[in-house]
Amino acid sequence: MEKNGDPKLYALLEELNIHYEYYAHPPAPTIEEAIKYWKDVDATHCKNLFFRNHKGNRHYLVILDHKQDLNIRDLEQRLKQGKLTFASPKRMMKYLGIEPGSVSPLALINDKDNHVHLFIDENLKNSKTISFHPCINTASLVINYNDFMKFLKHLGNGWEYVRMYD
Repeated sequence: MEKNGDPKLYALLEELNIHYEYYAHPPAPTIEEAIKYWKDVDATHCKNLFFRNHKGNRHYLVILDHKQDLNIRDLEQRLKQGKLTFASPKRMMKYLGIEPGSVSPLALINDKDNHVHLFIDENLKNSKTISFHPCINTASLVINYNDFMKFLKHLGNGWEYVRMYD
């Protein structure tokens, strides 16, 4: 089967011996749209948000369960990184090699300088499997949470758990 997404991603997953389930679907650039295609997929589906600091010299990828609402002001206080704004499509392409609507931690394969810092909601540690777009919003991959951690450690980007909400 022809897979949508970045071929380098699939090659790396294979190299790291990370098993995944592949689900093709129509474009799903928002959580609201993606939910339509996730109804039969057993995983914790993630919301992935790409931010920049007020100076524009630091970039952050924030990952949490798609069911959780996010108050950006509250997030700023929790992360202690100053004022955050959504990164532009140009920055998204520069640091993650993706277009809006396809934000995913799997796109960190394109962050050659490990510029992007990852904040992961600590509640995701309770997930057996999680799902992300494979660098394009016309598919979803489901992987074991421990394999996701293996993937992150291989890439070398900084990451930390944070409590996103009370």
